[in-house]
Amino acid sequence: MRHLDPFKDIVVIARVGSIRKAAEILNISPTALNRRLLAMEADFGVQIFERLPKGLRLSSSGELIIRHMRNQLSQHDYLISQIDNLSGLRSGHVSIACSQALLPHFLPEQIATFRTAHPDVTFSVRLRDRGMAESSLQDHSADIAVVLEPMNLSVFQNELTVGQPVWCLMREQHPLAAKNTIRLGECSEYHVALPEPSYGVRFLMDRTHMTSIYGLKPVVEADSFEFLRGLSEYEDVLTFHIPISLPAKPPPGMVYRPLDPRDVAEGRLSIGYLKGRTLPVAAASFLEHVCRALGERHGDLVKA
Repeated sequence: MRHLDPFKDIVVIARVGSIRKAAEILNISPTALNRRLLAMEADFGVQIFERLPKGLRLSSSGELIIRHMRNQLSQHDYLISQIDNLSGLRSGHVSIACSQALLPHFLPEQIATFRTAHPDVTFSVRLRDRGMAESSLQDHSADIAVVLEPMNLSVFQNELTVGQPVWCLMREQHPLAAKNTIRLGECSEYHVALPEPSYGVRFLMDRTHMTSIYGLKPVVEADSFEFLRGLSEYEDVLTFHIPISLPAKPPPGMVYRPLDPRDVAEGRLSIGYLKGRTLPVAAASFLEHVCRALGERHGDLVKA
Protein backbone atom coordinates (compact mmCIF):
# COMPACT_ATOMS: atom_id res chain seq x y z
CA MET A 1 0.00 0.00 0.00
CA ARG A 2 1.55 3.22 -1.20
CA HIS A 3 0.44 5.30 1.78
CA LEU A 4 2.99 3.36 3.87
CA ASP A 5 5.91 4.05 1.51
CA PRO A 6 7.04 7.17 3.46
CA PHE A 7 7.13 5.05 6.62
CA LYS A 8 9.37 2.53 4.85
CA ASP A 9 11.69 5.36 3.78
CA ILE A 10 12.06 6.70 7.33
CA VAL A 11 12.63 3.20 8.75
CA VAL A 12 15.48 2.64 6.28
CA ILE A 13 17.04 6.00 7.19
CA ALA A 14 16.85 5.06 10.88
CA ARG A 15 18.47 1.68 10.20
CA VAL A 16 21.50 3.02 8.30
CA GLY A 17 21.79 6.47 9.93
CA SER A 18 22.42 8.26 6.65
CA ILE A 19 20.25 9.81 3.93
CA ARG A 20 22.85 9.01 1.26
CA LYS A 21 23.10 5.33 2.21
CA ALA A 22 19.33 5.03 2.56
CA ALA A 23 18.85 6.63 -0.87
CA GLU A 24 21.14 4.01 -2.41
CA ILE A 25 19.10 1.22 -0.81
CA LEU A 26 15.79 2.78 -1.90
CA ASN A 27 17.13 3.62 -5.37
CA ILE A 28 16.16 7.29 -5.26
CA SER A 29 18.20 10.48 -5.11
CA PRO A 30 19.37 11.79 -1.72
CA THR A 31 17.67 15.10 -2.50
CA ALA A 32 14.31 13.43 -3.08
CA LEU A 33 14.65 11.34 0.07
CA ASN A 34 15.56 14.40 2.12
CA ARG A 35 12.42 16.16 0.84
CA ARG A 36 10.32 13.19 1.98
CA LEU A 37 11.95 13.29 5.41
CA LEU A 38 11.35 17.04 5.77
CA ALA A 39 7.71 16.59 4.74
CA MET A 40 7.26 13.83 7.31
CA GLU A 41 8.85 15.97 10.04
CA ALA A 42 6.54 18.83 9.07
CA ASP A 43 3.51 16.53 9.37
CA PHE A 44 4.54 15.42 12.87
CA GLY A 45 5.69 18.90 13.88
CA VAL A 46 8.97 17.60 15.35
CA GLN A 47 12.43 16.62 14.19
CA ILE A 48 12.58 12.86 13.73
CA PHE A 49 16.37 12.88 13.46
CA GLU A 50 19.16 14.90 15.00
CA ARG A 51 21.56 16.06 12.29
CA LEU A 52 25.12 15.18 13.32
CA PRO A 53 28.44 15.68 11.48
CA LYS A 54 28.69 11.93 10.82
CA GLY A 55 25.06 11.17 10.02
CA LEU A 56 21.61 11.09 11.58
CA ARG A 57 20.45 9.93 14.99
CA LEU A 58 16.87 9.47 16.15
CA SER A 59 15.61 12.21 18.45
CA SER A 60 13.54 11.37 21.51
CA SER A 61 10.39 12.06 19.51
CA GLY A 62 11.86 10.11 16.61
CA GLU A 63 12.22 7.02 18.80
CA LEU A 64 8.46 7.08 19.43
CA ILE A 65 7.64 7.79 15.80
CA ILE A 66 9.86 5.04 14.42
CA ARG A 67 8.33 2.52 16.83
CA HIS A 68 4.88 3.51 15.57
CA MET A 69 6.02 3.19 11.94
CA ARG A 70 7.51 -0.26 12.48
CA ASN A 71 4.33 -1.42 14.19
CA GLN A 72 2.22 -0.12 11.30
CA LEU A 73 4.41 -1.86 8.73
CA SER A 74 4.33 -5.08 10.75
CA GLN A 75 0.52 -4.95 10.99
CA HIS A 76 0.33 -4.31 7.24
CA ASP A 77 2.43 -7.42 6.55
CA TYR A 78 0.18 -9.44 8.83
CA LEU A 79 -2.95 -8.18 7.06
CA ILE A 80 -1.55 -9.05 3.63
CA SER A 81 -0.56 -12.52 4.83
CA GLN A 82 -4.08 -13.11 6.18
CA ILE A 83 -5.62 -12.03 2.86
CA ASP A 84 -3.21 -14.28 0.97
CA ASN A 85 -4.08 -17.16 3.26
CA LEU A 86 -7.81 -16.71 2.63
CA SER A 87 -7.25 -16.64 -1.13
CA GLY A 88 -5.08 -19.74 -0.99
CA LEU A 89 -1.98 -18.05 -2.42
CA ARG A 90 0.25 -19.31 0.40
CA SER A 91 2.73 -16.56 -0.36
CA GLY A 92 4.51 -14.28 2.08
CA HIS A 93 7.92 -13.41 3.41
CA VAL A 94 9.73 -14.75 6.47
CA SER A 95 12.64 -12.88 8.03
CA ILE A 96 14.90 -14.81 10.39
CA ALA A 97 17.62 -13.74 12.81
CA CYS A 98 19.73 -16.66 13.94
CA SER A 99 22.94 -17.79 15.57
CA GLN A 100 25.79 -18.77 13.29
CA ALA A 101 25.36 -22.41 14.30
CA LEU A 102 22.10 -22.64 12.31
CA LEU A 103 23.54 -21.38 9.02
CA PRO A 104 25.62 -24.28 7.63
CA HIS A 105 23.19 -27.19 7.79
CA PHE A 106 19.94 -27.01 9.76
CA LEU A 107 18.39 -23.79 8.48
CA PRO A 108 19.18 -24.31 4.76
CA GLU A 109 17.60 -27.77 4.99
CA GLN A 110 14.47 -26.47 6.73
CA ILE A 111 13.96 -23.55 4.34
CA ALA A 112 14.42 -25.82 1.32
CA THR A 113 11.94 -28.35 2.72
CA PHE A 114 9.40 -25.64 3.54
CA ARG A 115 9.72 -24.00 0.12
CA THR A 116 9.11 -27.33 -1.59
CA ALA A 117 5.60 -27.21 -0.13
CA HIS A 118 5.26 -23.40 -0.32
CA PRO A 119 7.32 -22.17 -3.31
CA ASP A 120 5.84 -18.65 -3.22
CA VAL A 121 7.19 -17.93 0.26
CA THR A 122 10.43 -15.94 0.30
CA PHE A 123 13.01 -15.65 3.07
CA SER A 124 15.65 -13.32 4.42
CA VAL A 125 18.19 -14.78 6.85
CA ARG A 126 20.59 -12.66 8.87
CA LEU A 127 23.34 -13.67 11.26
CA ARG A 128 22.46 -12.23 14.65
CA ASP A 129 24.01 -13.83 17.73
CA ARG A 130 22.52 -13.54 21.19
CA GLY A 131 21.45 -9.96 22.08
CA MET A 132 21.45 -8.85 18.45
CA ALA A 133 18.77 -11.43 17.62
CA GLU A 134 16.38 -10.08 20.24
CA SER A 135 17.05 -6.52 19.00
CA SER A 136 16.07 -7.63 15.49
CA LEU A 137 12.74 -8.84 16.85
CA GLN A 138 12.16 -5.54 18.63
CA ASP A 139 12.80 -3.40 15.55
CA HIS A 140 10.72 -5.80 13.40
CA SER A 141 13.60 -6.54 11.04
CA ALA A 142 13.08 -10.22 11.96
CA ASP A 143 9.91 -12.23 12.47
CA ILE A 144 11.61 -15.22 14.10
CA ALA A 145 14.81 -15.64 16.09
CA VAL A 146 16.70 -18.89 16.63
CA VAL A 147 19.50 -18.21 19.08
CA LEU A 148 21.87 -19.99 21.42
CA GLU A 149 21.62 -18.61 24.95
CA PRO A 150 19.21 -15.67 24.43
CA MET A 151 19.99 -12.65 26.59
CA ASN A 152 16.73 -10.70 26.84
CA LEU A 153 13.93 -13.15 27.61
CA SER A 154 11.58 -10.33 28.64
CA VAL A 155 10.91 -9.55 24.95
CA PHE A 156 11.19 -13.12 23.69
CA GLN A 157 8.14 -15.34 23.23
CA ASN A 158 9.83 -18.72 23.42
CA GLU A 159 8.17 -21.49 21.40
CA LEU A 160 10.73 -24.24 21.95
CA THR A 161 14.03 -24.74 23.73
CA VAL A 162 16.44 -27.51 22.81
CA GLY A 163 19.48 -28.43 24.88
CA GLN A 164 22.80 -28.30 23.04
CA PRO A 165 25.88 -29.89 24.64
CA VAL A 166 29.29 -28.67 23.52
CA TRP A 167 31.17 -31.09 21.30
CA CYS A 168 34.85 -31.21 20.49
CA LEU A 169 35.81 -31.68 16.83
CA MET A 170 39.21 -33.18 16.02
CA ARG A 171 41.12 -35.43 13.67
CA GLU A 172 40.53 -39.13 14.27
CA GLN A 173 44.25 -39.68 14.97
CA HIS A 174 44.27 -37.05 17.75
CA PRO A 175 45.19 -38.57 21.17
CA LEU A 176 41.82 -37.48 22.66
CA ALA A 177 39.84 -39.18 19.88
CA ALA A 178 40.11 -42.50 21.74
CA LYS A 179 37.99 -41.11 24.61
CA ASN A 180 34.19 -41.20 24.75
CA THR A 181 33.93 -38.00 26.80
CA ILE A 182 36.54 -35.27 27.18
CA ARG A 183 37.36 -33.23 30.27
CA LEU A 184 38.21 -29.62 29.61
CA GLY A 185 41.44 -29.97 31.57
CA GLU A 186 42.62 -32.56 29.05
CA CYS A 187 42.15 -30.06 26.23
CA SER A 188 44.64 -27.68 27.83
CA GLU A 189 47.42 -30.13 26.99
CA TYR A 190 46.82 -29.60 23.26
CA HIS A 191 46.32 -26.78 20.78
CA VAL A 192 42.79 -25.37 20.82
CA ALA A 193 40.95 -22.87 18.63
CA LEU A 194 38.01 -20.96 20.10
CA PRO A 195 35.19 -18.75 18.85
CA GLU A 196 35.21 -15.13 19.98
CA PRO A 197 33.72 -14.37 23.44
CA SER A 198 30.54 -12.85 21.99
CA TYR A 199 29.38 -16.21 20.62
CA GLY A 200 27.14 -18.61 22.53
CA VAL A 201 29.55 -21.57 22.50
CA ARG A 202 32.32 -19.43 24.01
CA PHE A 203 29.84 -18.09 26.57
CA LEU A 204 29.04 -21.66 27.63
CA MET A 205 32.72 -22.45 28.02
CA ASP A 206 33.57 -19.24 29.87
CA ARG A 207 30.60 -18.88 32.23
CA THR A 208 31.94 -21.33 34.84
CA HIS A 209 35.46 -19.90 34.44
CA MET A 210 36.65 -23.39 33.51
CA THR A 211 38.59 -22.13 30.50
CA SER A 212 40.70 -19.90 32.75
CA ILE A 213 40.91 -22.47 35.56
CA TYR A 214 42.36 -25.02 33.16
CA GLY A 215 44.51 -22.44 31.41
CA LEU A 216 42.85 -22.95 28.04
CA LYS A 217 44.69 -20.53 25.75
CA PRO A 218 43.66 -20.60 22.09
CA VAL A 219 46.28 -20.66 19.38
CA VAL A 220 43.56 -19.27 17.09
CA GLU A 221 40.45 -17.23 17.90
CA ALA A 222 37.87 -16.56 15.18
CA ASP A 223 34.35 -15.28 14.55
CA SER A 224 33.57 -18.04 12.05
CA PHE A 225 32.68 -21.61 12.98
CA GLU A 226 33.15 -22.64 9.35
CA PHE A 227 36.74 -21.43 9.59
CA LEU A 228 37.28 -23.27 12.87
CA ARG A 229 35.92 -26.49 11.38
CA GLY A 230 38.20 -26.10 8.39
CA LEU A 231 41.20 -25.42 10.60
CA SER A 232 40.66 -28.63 12.56
CA GLU A 233 40.83 -30.59 9.28
CA TYR A 234 44.22 -29.13 8.38
CA GLU A 235 45.86 -29.10 11.83
CA ASP A 236 45.71 -31.17 15.02
CA VAL A 237 43.76 -28.48 16.82
CA LEU A 238 40.65 -28.92 18.97
CA THR A 239 37.60 -26.84 18.05
CA PHE A 240 34.26 -26.65 19.85
CA HIS A 241 30.72 -26.67 18.45
CA ILE A 242 27.12 -27.55 19.25
CA PRO A 243 25.46 -30.53 17.50
CA ILE A 244 23.07 -28.52 15.35
CA SER A 245 25.99 -26.72 13.69
CA LEU A 246 27.59 -29.96 12.50
CA PRO A 247 26.70 -32.53 9.83
CA ALA A 248 24.98 -35.66 11.17
CA LYS A 249 28.11 -37.65 10.29
CA PRO A 250 31.64 -36.28 10.81
CA PRO A 251 33.64 -35.46 7.67
CA PRO A 252 36.08 -38.21 6.63
CA GLY A 253 39.00 -38.41 9.04
CA MET A 254 37.23 -36.38 11.76
CA VAL A 255 35.41 -37.30 15.00
CA TYR A 256 33.03 -35.59 17.45
CA ARG A 257 33.42 -36.07 21.19
CA PRO A 258 31.22 -34.43 23.87
CA LEU A 259 32.77 -32.32 26.60
CA ASP A 260 32.04 -33.56 30.10
CA PRO A 261 28.94 -31.68 31.36
CA ARG A 262 30.64 -31.26 34.74
CA ASP A 263 32.99 -28.82 33.02
CA VAL A 264 30.69 -27.24 30.42
CA ALA A 265 26.92 -27.50 30.88
CA GLU A 266 24.74 -27.76 27.81
CA GLY A 267 23.37 -24.58 26.30
CA ARG A 268 19.82 -23.56 25.38
CA LEU A 269 18.90 -23.17 21.73
CA SER A 270 15.68 -21.16 21.71
CA ILE A 271 13.29 -20.34 18.89
CA GLY A 272 10.62 -17.71 19.19
CA TYR A 273 9.35 -14.27 18.24
CA LEU A 274 8.60 -10.87 19.76
CA LYS A 275 6.37 -11.17 22.80
CA GLY A 276 2.93 -9.73 22.12
CA ARG A 277 3.28 -9.80 18.33
CA THR A 278 0.95 -11.73 16.02
CA LEU A 279 3.09 -13.29 13.32
CA PRO A 280 2.14 -13.18 9.63
CA VAL A 281 0.80 -16.49 8.36
CA ALA A 282 3.96 -17.51 6.48
CA ALA A 283 6.19 -16.78 9.48
CA ALA A 284 3.87 -18.58 11.89
CA SER A 285 3.73 -21.60 9.58
CA PHE A 286 7.51 -21.73 9.23
CA LEU A 287 7.95 -21.37 12.99
CA GLU A 288 5.71 -24.41 13.49
CA HIS A 289 7.68 -26.29 10.82
CA VAL A 290 11.04 -25.59 12.49
CA CYS A 291 9.76 -26.48 15.97
CA ARG A 292 8.50 -29.79 14.61
CA ALA A 293 11.84 -30.50 12.91
CA LEU A 294 13.78 -29.69 16.08
CA GLY A 295 11.50 -31.94 18.09
CA GLU A 296 11.97 -34.83 15.67
CA ARG A 297 15.74 -34.43 15.44
CA HIS A 298 16.60 -33.47 19.01
CA GLY A 299 13.58 -34.84 20.89
CA ASP A 300 15.72 -36.14 23.74
CA LEU A 301 17.07 -32.62 24.29
CA VAL A 302 13.79 -30.66 24.11
CA LYS A 303 13.15 -28.69 27.29
CA ALA A 304 9.71 -28.30 28.85
